[in-house]
Amino acid sequence: MDICGIDEAGRGPIAGPLVMAGVMFLMENGQCKMDNEYYKKLTDSKKLTPKKREELFEIIKKNSIYHIVFIDNETIDKKGLSFAIKFGLKEIIKNIKAKSYLFDGNSNFGIKEIKPIIKGDLKIKEISAASILAKVSRDRYMIEMDKIYPEYNFKKHKGYITKEHIELIKKYGYSKIHRKSYKLKALNPTLF
Repeated sequence: MDICGIDEAGRGPIAGPLVMAGVMFLMENGQCKMDNEYYKKLTDSKKLTPKKREELFEIIKKNSIYHIVFIDNETIDKKGLSFAIKFGLKEIIKNIKAKSYLFDGNSNFGIKEIKPIIKGDLKIKEISAASILAKVSRDRYMIEMDKIYPEYNFKKHKGYITKEHIELIKKYGYSKIHRKSYKLKALNPTLF
């Protein structure tokens, strides 16, 4: 087998890091070591409740070789999202030795080892598992950031663009973890 599934969380938010995860399941006699009951529950992290994601997070970690990469908002602002994704992919390849690397999406970002799979997080269990590790890691980080910047309510929207989040940025300005390169019409009204 030796498949490493890769996914990311945090492409779209205006605050916080991009988090990427790679997962290669531990095998026993050609079978994934994970209990079949849990294996069957693996899917795109967005389709699971936060409670279910948290439960699967620990089970995935126990039954896999995994690597999680955080790329901060300053790197995204300076070098762009494509650079950040490419960096994350390279870090995962460096840290997980697999026969094939399957990435959720439609681009390999110029890295020949990467095979992109559209809707991979729904089709390939290793990508589903990576999706869960990335999402839970990012959500936990944003909940921690909420303690440092309580005025932005990061624990609720996790840095994604919501009406409330935009209003809070208008009121308090950007925090240290906001992505300044993401231009929002609501924050930059034009003359016309």
